[in-house]
Amino acid sequence: MLILAFDTATSTATAALVRDGVVLGERAVPSRGLMAAIDELLDGAGVVPGDLDGVACGVGPGSFTGVRIGLAHARGIALALDVPVAGVSTLAALAAGAGDGMTAVVASSGVAAPAVIAVVDARRSEVFVLDRSGERCIRPADLAFAPGTLLVGDGAVRYRELLERAGGDVPAAASELHLPRARFHALLARSFGPADEALPVYLRAPDAKQAVQAGAA
Repeated sequence: MLILAFDTATSTATAALVRDGVVLGERAVPSRGLMAAIDELLDGAGVVPGDLDGVACGVGPGSFTGVRIGLAHARGIALALDVPVAGVSTLAALAAGAGDGMTAVVASSGVAAPAVIAVVDARRSEVFVLDRSGERCIRPADLAFAPGTLLVGDGAVRYRELLERAGGDVPAAASELHLPRARFHALLARSFGPADEALPVYLRAPDAKQAVQAGAA
């Protein structure tokens, strides 16, 4: 199965082309460069859009506008090519990438891999997280974890000082562990179906809606 996967929920968009679990190509670009990146992936793999069997799209949580952009691209491609879409949690893909990235590091040492928490910046002094309690929107100071826990994502980078004081391990800002790499969206995708069934994950109301509600209060 040839899957085009991408995610635009964070400040850096990622895209990947995966066939039967094998990554044919991957890109990390600003969101505005997503379609160009997709064209490059298809050309590099020697395939055309009509060869695609499905689309895996990040559904957030993350930037409200970014999530909508990704889903709009997914639905447009799916409708044009008549292929199914699978929505994948941005946080789940981020955590999966971090876990995979640590495997080689710990394999030779015999030390158990650290627990991983995905942390995406939610703005307004909050973060979206995926931990043992599930997906939540909380204040960084309210995130509890065991010493040595690996924290990844742009939220972990932004609140590095606070999280490291609490005993967390935050990789260098330039580390790819902080990207929700699209290859993991393809690998995590399970339920492919009509494009309009891939729904965004919003863990809080959009800022614009909250502003309207605050003005009406």
